[in-house]
Parts: sequence; C-alpha cells; structure tokens
Amino acid sequence: MAIEHNGIAGPYFEYDGLPALHAVDKDLPLIHPYGPVTPGRYVTPGGGRLTIRPAEMRAHIRITLDHLGCPAQLTDEKNGAFKRLALAAEGYCVQSRCRHRAAYADGVFRIFEVRNGSIALAAFVRAALAVELGDFALADRLMQEAEALAGPVRREGEEDQASGG
Repeated sequence: MAIEHNGIAGPYFEYDGLPALHAVDKDLPLIHPYGPVTPGRYVTPGGGRLTIRPAEMRAHIRITLDHLGCPAQLTDEKNGAFKRLALAAEGYCVQSRCRHRAAYADGVFRIFEVRNGSIALAAFVRAALAVELGDFALADRLMQEAEALAGPVRREGEEDQASGG
C-alpha cells in the first residue's frame, strides 16, 4: 500500500508492520538480530535501513543506520546508547593508534566505523539493532570491553573535536 508523506518525496510503502519505507527500499531483506551479518543493505527490525560496507579506509567497516526521522529512534536514551556504541569502536581505534574522524553522527542518519579485527561485525550490528529495539546492554558491554582494553574513552558532554560535535 502506497503512503504519501507530506513534504517528503514518496511514495512510501508499508513493510510488514514497520514504519513506512521509500519505494527503493521495499525489496530490501529484513536483517535478523541473530542471523548472518554480511555487507549489504537491509531493513532492521525497528524499521531502519542498515548498510554495511567497507569504509574509505580499508581497515574499517562503515555501518550506517537510517530511520527517516522516526521519533521512536530519536530519544535521548537511544542517542546516548548509539554514542556509547560509537565510542566503543573508537576505543579500539585508539588502541591501534588509528586516528580518524570519530565515526558517529547523531540523529536520523547514524554513521559508525568499526576497525577490522577489533569488535566482531556481528557483535557490533547486534548491539546497534538491540539499541534500536530499546536494549542498551550490548552497547554498554562493548563500551566496557573497549575501556578495559584502551582506557577511558570520551563520554557524552566531553569535548569532541574529532567529530565536530
């Protein structure tokens, strides 16, 4: 069923009870939190679009999560958990002496970069999907593991010159 959204290019389609998707996304596979995690583009259980691909720096995997402005995904709690998840990945980069722009963007389009050989891709994606569904335990555990390895990573509210925020 096509749905028109005011002010946003459409048409949009309902997808298995999830928030409406743009027509170009309606044939994407649904990623299961415990299914295989491979590069590609998916619809998430929370209605987002997840893209996994090698980053410009080949030592990293870029993960993007787009929610098209779904207010349920823009709460302060979820923003904080997604930020902790990004900082956990950055902690591994610090340990490897890899400095690059912090791979986190807040809001409807979140961007993460995970160093190959640090956090398992499946673990990172499962943590992101869990945050999307309101479970922050996996993101917090990855943060604790990164801090045990690399020492304290930046916390919310601390100066973040690398990401401009």
